Amino acid sequence: MRLVSLLLLLIGQVYGYSYLMVLHTGSKSHHTVGVALARGLIAVGHEVTLISPFPQTKPLQNLIDVNTPNIISVMANHKARILENAKLPVLHRYPRIHGMGLDLTEALLAAPAVQQLLKEQRTFDGVIVEAFMNDAHYGFAERFGAPLIVLSTLGATGWTSDLVGTPSPPSYVPHNLLQFSDRMDFTERARNLGFQVFEYFYQRWFNLPRQEALYRKYFANNTQDFYDMRRSTSLVLLNNHVSMSAPRPYAPNMIEVGGMHINRQARQPLPKDIEEFIEGARHGVIFFSLGSNLNSQDLPLEKRRAIVETLRGLKQRILWKFEVENFPDKPENVFISSWFPQDDILAHDKVIAFITHGGLLSTTESIYHGKPVVGIPFFGDQFMNMANAEIAGFGITVKYHQLEAPLLRSAIERITSDASYAEKAREMSNRFRDQLAAPLDRAVYWMEHVTRQKGARYLRSACQDLSLVEYHNIDVLATFFGGLSLVIVLLWVLVRFVLVKLMGSSKKEKAN
Repeated sequence: MRLVSLLLLLIGQVYGYSYLMVLHTGSKSHHTVGVALARGLIAVGHEVTLISPFPQTKPLQNLIDVNTPNIISVMANHKARILENAKLPVLHRYPRIHGMGLDLTEALLAAPAVQQLLKEQRTFDGVIVEAFMNDAHYGFAERFGAPLIVLSTLGATGWTSDLVGTPSPPSYVPHNLLQFSDRMDFTERARNLGFQVFEYFYQRWFNLPRQEALYRKYFANNTQDFYDMRRSTSLVLLNNHVSMSAPRPYAPNMIEVGGMHINRQARQPLPKDIEEFIEGARHGVIFFSLGSNLNSQDLPLEKRRAIVETLRGLKQRILWKFEVENFPDKPENVFISSWFPQDDILAHDKVIAFITHGGLLSTTESIYHGKPVVGIPFFGDQFMNMANAEIAGFGITVKYHQLEAPLLRSAIERITSDASYAEKAREMSNRFRDQLAAPLDRAVYWMEHVTRQKGARYLRSACQDLSLVEYHNIDVLATFFGGLSLVIVLLWVLVRFVLVKLMGSSKKEKAN
């Protein structure tokens, strides 16, 4: 047995890969997705070196932390403006989002632990970088001689589709910051096209040049051109699934793995006080959480009062993620805590609805467990996620600037009394669960495949080598229509010449 164990250990050392994972945001939800992937890789014998601001509290074997605590303060500065940004139009929010991306990008690269890692003479078999407005981080791949694997904690976005040549026709693929479905009317298609044109030029003229400057500063010895480096991405993993959004085209090396963080085993036992609170509910329980980036205690007083007034008048019991252990106005039917095991709570049969900020992880979990949602979106893709929930029929949106007790109560009463919302949520859950392989298994397979195939360059689309003019056949169309126009002009000149000659001959005959 000892000999067998030794052989198995040696085999694991020979065939296990070593990955570097870069999770640069100070957002727990983003971190949750990345760590789920890291755990999946470790479970099959690989090693993961993880750069992030959240070191392990219970260290796992083969998961090595590279701590970047300075990210937390940078992220806190931007979190403080979430409520302000929620009121702005999307064209004003867009530059602010990318400003945050630039700050987070440099903060991670400047962290002492990262600087020490960059000095080490070592390689990895693969480099996994979360994609969230941080293109300079893709330079880790060349620095450590490994294929570049990108993890999008969102679905496909403009900053991930470009990496592998995934087409995003604006006629039916809405931008992830807009609240449109895939079936847009003329005005929506025009706005979608206009915003994608705006994004294209903003990226080329403002954002990417700044990311390139950071790339040159911190990866001075890399030889790849910044833009070639982006186009050399081997694989993009998307935290999304078609059953939660809408059909759209993908390049073959862009893979949906949405829901890989969800526990697919039996529900874990809840803490005793939470379990007793839920079991004592005669009319069901509503779970209320605004996610990890916004604390309920930070809401303006008038908004908190509207929420408290609404919750007090409900017949259901409410689990509310609230960061202060108690407050004088807490209704009797409300249980508050700064932390809840969200996945296990949503899996409970007595939980009948979810009041959420509309983040993709929360939306994914609500779909998996078949719970209808009332959404109060604040940031990024939350607006589109809730628009999709409304279109699909399992959600209702309450806009933050309209958040008042009558409106919120009306939305909650509709979602809990109209059976169609729960039925639609269960229908979507059935679709989402009906997959050939678990999302985490699919993600691990594709990572191993790309690693084994040394970057799997055979998956790379030829469109990555085309200019904008070539990609859209603008040169061919210009030649075709230019040639056609020339033929038409020549024919017109010829016809005019012939008519003039004929008219001249006719005049001569009359004169004779």
